[in-house]
Amino acid sequence: MDFARQQRDPTRHLIGITFVILVHVLVVYALVTGLARKAVEVIKKPLTATIVEEIKAPPPPPPPPKKIEIPKVPPPPQPYVPPPDVPVPTVQSEPVISAVTPTPPPEPPVIAPPAPVAPPAPPPPAPVVRRNVKPVSMVEPDYPREARKKEVEGTVKAHLFIDEKGNVTDVKIIDAKPPRIFDSAARAALMQWKFAPSSEKFIGEIEIEFKLQ
Repeated sequence: MDFARQQRDPTRHLIGITFVILVHVLVVYALVTGLARKAVEVIKKPLTATIVEEIKAPPPPPPPPKKIEIPKVPPPPQPYVPPPDVPVPTVQSEPVISAVTPTPPPEPPVIAPPAPVAPPAPPPPAPVVRRNVKPVSMVEPDYPREARKKEVEGTVKAHLFIDEKGNVTDVKIIDAKPPRIFDSAARAALMQWKFAPSSEKFIGEIEIEFKLQ
Protein backbone atom coordinates (compact mmCIF):
# COMPACT_ATOMS: atom_id res chain seq x y z
CA MET A 1 0.00 0.00 0.00
CA ASP A 2 1.18 3.51 -0.82
CA PHE A 3 2.03 5.61 2.29
CA ALA A 4 0.97 8.88 0.67
CA ARG A 5 -2.38 7.40 -0.16
CA GLN A 6 -2.89 6.30 3.42
CA GLN A 7 -2.18 9.86 4.63
CA ARG A 8 -4.81 11.21 2.33
CA ASP A 9 -7.42 8.76 3.65
CA PRO A 10 -10.25 10.88 5.33
CA THR A 11 -11.25 8.10 7.74
CA ARG A 12 -7.99 8.37 9.65
CA HIS A 13 -8.52 12.13 10.11
CA LEU A 14 -12.04 11.58 11.41
CA ILE A 15 -10.84 9.12 14.08
CA GLY A 16 -8.28 11.63 15.39
CA ILE A 17 -10.75 14.50 15.42
CA THR A 18 -13.31 12.30 17.25
CA PHE A 19 -10.69 11.37 19.93
CA VAL A 20 -9.79 15.02 20.58
CA ILE A 21 -13.48 15.96 20.92
CA LEU A 22 -14.03 13.15 23.47
CA VAL A 23 -11.10 14.39 25.57
CA HIS A 24 -12.49 17.91 25.64
CA VAL A 25 -15.93 16.62 26.59
CA LEU A 26 -14.49 14.65 29.52
CA VAL A 27 -12.61 17.69 30.76
CA VAL A 28 -15.70 19.88 30.62
CA TYR A 29 -17.73 17.20 32.45
CA ALA A 30 -15.14 16.96 35.13
CA LEU A 31 -15.19 20.72 35.68
CA VAL A 32 -18.95 20.78 35.84
CA THR A 33 -19.40 17.88 38.21
CA GLY A 34 -16.55 19.00 40.62
CA LEU A 35 -14.25 16.09 40.01
CA ALA A 36 -11.49 18.56 39.28
CA ARG A 37 -11.90 20.15 42.76
CA LYS A 38 -11.55 16.78 44.46
CA ALA A 39 -8.47 16.10 42.43
CA VAL A 40 -6.97 19.47 43.48
CA GLU A 41 -7.83 18.83 47.17
CA VAL A 42 -6.19 15.44 46.99
CA ILE A 43 -3.11 17.07 45.52
CA LYS A 44 -3.11 19.81 48.25
CA LYS A 45 -3.13 17.30 51.14
CA PRO A 46 0.25 16.98 52.88
CA LEU A 47 2.13 14.02 51.90
CA THR A 48 3.46 11.92 54.81
CA ALA A 49 6.65 10.18 54.13
CA THR A 50 7.97 7.51 56.43
CA ILE A 51 11.67 6.86 56.60
CA VAL A 52 12.41 3.23 56.73
CA GLU A 53 15.71 2.61 58.43
CA GLU A 54 17.98 0.26 56.74
CA ILE A 55 18.30 -2.92 58.66
CA LYS A 56 21.96 -3.41 59.37
CA ALA A 57 23.23 -6.84 59.03
CA PRO A 58 24.95 -8.24 62.21
CA PRO A 59 28.75 -8.02 62.19
CA PRO A 60 30.50 -11.10 61.04
CA PRO A 61 31.84 -13.35 63.81
CA PRO A 62 35.52 -12.83 64.73
CA PRO A 63 37.91 -15.14 63.03
CA PRO A 64 39.04 -18.08 65.10
CA PRO A 65 42.35 -17.51 66.96
CA LYS A 66 45.36 -18.68 65.19
CA LYS A 67 47.19 -21.53 66.76
CA ILE A 68 50.71 -20.56 67.74
CA GLU A 69 53.02 -23.34 66.96
CA ILE A 70 55.79 -23.65 69.54
CA PRO A 71 58.98 -24.72 67.85
CA LYS A 72 60.29 -27.91 69.22
CA VAL A 73 63.64 -27.39 70.92
CA PRO A 74 65.88 -30.42 70.95
CA PRO A 75 66.91 -31.48 74.46
CA PRO A 76 70.31 -30.16 75.58
CA PRO A 77 73.14 -32.61 75.27
CA GLN A 78 74.10 -34.31 78.48
CA PRO A 79 77.42 -33.12 79.91
CA TYR A 80 80.28 -35.50 79.84
CA VAL A 81 80.95 -36.97 83.26
CA PRO A 82 84.47 -38.40 83.52
CA PRO A 83 84.84 -41.65 85.36
CA PRO A 84 85.93 -41.38 89.00
CA ASP A 85 89.65 -41.45 89.65
CA VAL A 86 90.85 -44.56 91.31
CA PRO A 87 93.36 -43.63 94.05
CA VAL A 88 96.74 -45.23 93.59
CA PRO A 89 97.91 -47.02 96.73
CA THR A 90 100.90 -45.29 98.28
CA VAL A 91 103.67 -47.17 99.98
CA GLN A 92 104.59 -45.66 103.35
CA SER A 93 108.29 -45.10 103.68
CA GLU A 94 110.23 -44.95 106.92
CA PRO A 95 110.72 -41.43 108.26
CA VAL A 96 114.12 -39.94 107.68
CA ILE A 97 115.66 -38.38 110.78
CA SER A 98 117.72 -35.33 109.94
CA ALA A 99 120.02 -33.52 112.33
CA VAL A 100 118.55 -30.26 113.59
CA THR A 101 121.09 -27.48 113.89
CA PRO A 102 120.36 -25.15 116.80
CA THR A 103 119.81 -21.51 115.82
CA PRO A 104 121.72 -18.95 117.89
CA PRO A 105 119.54 -16.64 120.02
CA PRO A 106 118.99 -13.14 118.57
CA GLU A 107 121.22 -10.44 119.88
CA PRO A 108 119.52 -7.99 122.24
CA PRO A 109 118.88 -4.57 120.72
CA VAL A 110 121.29 -1.88 121.67
CA ILE A 111 119.52 0.88 123.57
CA ALA A 112 121.14 4.24 123.11
CA PRO A 113 121.60 6.24 126.28
CA PRO A 114 119.16 9.10 126.68
CA ALA A 115 120.34 12.50 125.65
CA PRO A 116 121.35 14.67 128.56
CA VAL A 117 118.57 16.99 129.63
CA ALA A 118 119.62 20.58 129.93
CA PRO A 119 118.99 21.94 133.40
CA PRO A 120 116.11 24.41 133.57
CA ALA A 121 117.01 28.03 133.53
CA PRO A 122 117.15 29.51 136.98
CA PRO A 123 114.13 31.64 137.84
CA PRO A 124 114.67 35.36 137.76
CA PRO A 125 115.60 36.79 141.11
CA ALA A 126 112.68 37.95 143.17
CA PRO A 127 112.33 41.68 143.54
CA VAL A 128 113.70 43.12 146.73
CA VAL A 129 111.06 44.09 149.27
CA ARG A 130 111.57 47.61 150.56
CA ARG A 131 109.67 48.79 153.61
CA ASN A 132 108.56 52.31 154.39
CA VAL A 133 109.38 53.64 150.89
CA LYS A 134 108.46 57.26 150.30
CA PRO A 135 106.42 58.06 147.17
CA VAL A 136 107.13 61.04 144.99
CA SER A 137 103.37 61.65 144.56
CA MET A 138 100.48 59.96 146.29
CA VAL A 139 96.66 59.88 146.21
CA GLU A 140 94.63 59.63 149.42
CA PRO A 141 92.20 56.70 149.39
CA ASP A 142 88.44 57.35 149.61
CA TYR A 143 86.77 56.28 152.84
CA PRO A 144 84.16 53.61 152.04
CA ARG A 145 80.60 54.87 152.58
CA GLU A 146 79.40 51.78 154.42
CA ALA A 147 82.40 51.89 156.79
CA ARG A 148 81.76 55.58 157.48
CA LYS A 149 78.07 54.91 158.26
CA LYS A 150 78.97 52.11 160.63
CA GLU A 151 81.94 54.13 162.02
CA VAL A 152 84.41 51.35 161.20
CA GLU A 153 88.17 52.05 161.26
CA GLY A 154 91.02 49.82 160.09
CA THR A 155 94.40 49.34 158.44
CA VAL A 156 95.55 47.80 155.13
CA LYS A 157 99.06 46.47 154.44
CA ALA A 158 99.95 45.98 150.77
CA HIS A 159 102.88 45.16 148.48
CA LEU A 160 103.38 47.52 145.54
CA PHE A 161 105.18 46.15 142.44
CA ILE A 162 107.25 49.08 141.12
CA ASP A 163 109.18 49.10 137.80
CA GLU A 164 112.41 50.95 136.92
CA LYS A 165 110.48 54.11 136.04
CA GLY A 166 108.79 54.27 139.43
CA ASN A 167 105.30 53.28 138.20
CA VAL A 168 103.11 50.89 140.20
CA THR A 169 102.28 47.88 137.99
CA ASP A 170 100.34 45.83 140.54
CA VAL A 171 99.05 45.95 144.14
CA LYS A 172 98.69 42.87 146.38
CA ILE A 173 96.87 43.13 149.74
CA ILE A 174 98.77 41.00 152.32
CA ASP A 175 96.89 42.04 155.47
CA ALA A 176 93.69 43.98 156.27
CA LYS A 177 91.87 44.73 159.51
CA PRO A 178 88.93 44.27 159.27
CA PRO A 179 89.22 42.12 156.11
CA ARG A 180 87.65 43.04 152.74
CA ILE A 181 86.25 46.41 153.85
CA PHE A 182 89.04 48.81 152.83
CA ASP A 183 90.75 46.59 150.18
CA SER A 184 89.18 48.16 147.07
CA ALA A 185 89.69 51.73 148.21
CA ALA A 186 93.35 51.09 149.17
CA ARG A 187 94.13 49.32 145.85
CA ALA A 188 92.54 52.10 143.76
CA ALA A 189 94.60 54.76 145.53
CA LEU A 190 97.95 52.87 145.55
CA MET A 191 97.82 52.18 141.79
CA GLN A 192 98.14 55.96 141.25
CA TRP A 193 101.24 56.44 143.42
CA LYS A 194 104.56 57.41 141.84
CA PHE A 195 108.10 56.60 143.09
CA ALA A 196 111.59 57.72 142.17
CA PRO A 197 113.18 55.84 139.23
CA SER A 198 115.52 52.96 140.14
CA SER A 199 118.03 50.71 138.41
CA GLU A 200 115.89 47.61 139.11
CA LYS A 201 112.35 46.58 139.90
CA PHE A 202 111.41 46.28 143.54
CA ILE A 203 108.47 45.72 145.87
CA GLY A 204 107.44 48.42 148.26
CA GLU A 205 105.55 47.56 151.44
CA ILE A 206 103.02 50.21 152.45
CA GLU A 207 100.56 50.36 155.36
CA ILE A 208 97.53 52.70 155.18
CA GLU A 209 95.36 53.63 158.15
CA PHE A 210 91.65 54.44 157.80
CA LYS A 211 90.51 56.69 160.67
CA LEU A 212 87.39 58.77 161.10
CA GLN A 213 88.07 62.48 161.73
